[in-house]
Amino acid sequence: MEYDYYPLKRHVDTHNRIFRGRIWCIQDICGIICAVLTWFLIAYAEFVVMKVMLLPSPYFYYRYINMILFNCGIFLAISSHLKTMFSDPGAVQLGNATKENIQLLGLREGEIIFKCPKCSSIKPNRAHHCSVCKRCILKMDHHCPWVNNCVGERNQKYFVLFCCYIALISIHALFLCVNQFAMCIKHEWKECSTFSPPATVVLLLFLIFEALLFAVFTIIMLGTQLTAIWNDETGIEQLKKEEAKWTKKSRWKSIESVFGRFSILWMSPFSAPKIKTKLEGCLYPV
Repeated sequence: MEYDYYPLKRHVDTHNRIFRGRIWCIQDICGIICAVLTWFLIAYAEFVVMKVMLLPSPYFYYRYINMILFNCGIFLAISSHLKTMFSDPGAVQLGNATKENIQLLGLREGEIIFKCPKCSSIKPNRAHHCSVCKRCILKMDHHCPWVNNCVGERNQKYFVLFCCYIALISIHALFLCVNQFAMCIKHEWKECSTFSPPATVVLLLFLIFEALLFAVFTIIMLGTQLTAIWNDETGIEQLKKEEAKWTKKSRWKSIESVFGRFSILWMSPFSAPKIKTKLEGCLYPV
């Protein structure tokens, strides 16, 4: 058995964790700005849909059915974003390259382990080091500034749901905008909005641009995520064209490893899949 062992002092990880270590949060100014911008754009869509289109609508069922659907989508999208942002993506514990931990791995004779030269931690199979998070992340797919976090083994479900719900509310907003334009033109811009016709046009056009941009981006991202899960590969592994040195799961098992057992809870950002991680608390934070 071979290993590279150096005595390490206990690290105090102030970069990644706040609130006495209970909430995961990356203190990256670029990521925080992108996350706040995401919330602002969602709030703008909510304002235009509600204030410009639905509340002034004289059609009772059209107004309230779309209000319920759109606001449910907004709630689930924001919840998924927050869960992705504040969930530990699967970071390897700092300072775990101790003799005791290496012995707990139960390595066979001649088996080699790797130590990350950047964070001085035992580097498990399929883990990659993130220069922003300053940690090795299990099954790291990529670091996303829009959620100010890595997408890894423990939060990939929430990121997929975020992309899904943003795509759905973007398509819904596009439908409402087109319908609003048609209704305003039909009534010659009389009583179609509480705003003046020029202001209404500007607000609707900006929302159409935003919805198109978000819809295209999130649909592409959703497709790449589902393809990676389907093939039991991460985005980094696909990009580097790494040869699979791990035993690939069946496609259904790969999906279950991200979302959990099949149920309606697949679509809930409040349900965490049960991920069985080897040596919990030894190599990985509890």
